[in-house]
Amino acid sequence: MLEKYPQDVNLVFKNFPLRNHKFAQPAAIATLAADRQGKFWEFHDKLFENFNKLNDAKIKELAGEVGLDMVRFEKDLQDEKLRQKMMQDVQEGQKAGVRGTPTIFVNGRKLKNRSVAGFSKIIDSELKKLKK
Repeated sequence: MLEKYPQDVNLVFKNFPLRNHKFAQPAAIATLAADRQGKFWEFHDKLFENFNKLNDAKIKELAGEVGLDMVRFEKDLQDEKLRQKMMQDVQEGQKAGVRGTPTIFVNGRKLKNRSVAGFSKIIDSELKKLKK
């Protein structure tokens, strides 16, 4: 969708770590730490590829694989501001009615049909509203 609508669509990612996954919160905080080094998406993708293998050691291993400065990464993991940011994302998600992941919104409207056609339909609808 970013390629199809390069001038009209922005992607905003919010954390919503599920409580039933023991390492979801540490992984969410770790992605925010990776973001400080400009490697959010690269690290995010590695975490999701390994979601069923996550533990503290695996998170650090993956951080090394994507080339993070590990001293800085370790320090950032302890930064309370990152935990607060993650919790702010969770609170926003709860207010918006998020119950699981991934949940996708387009201009505040929850996307139900997550096919390419579904994305296009809702984006086109929102763009038409803006042009009126």
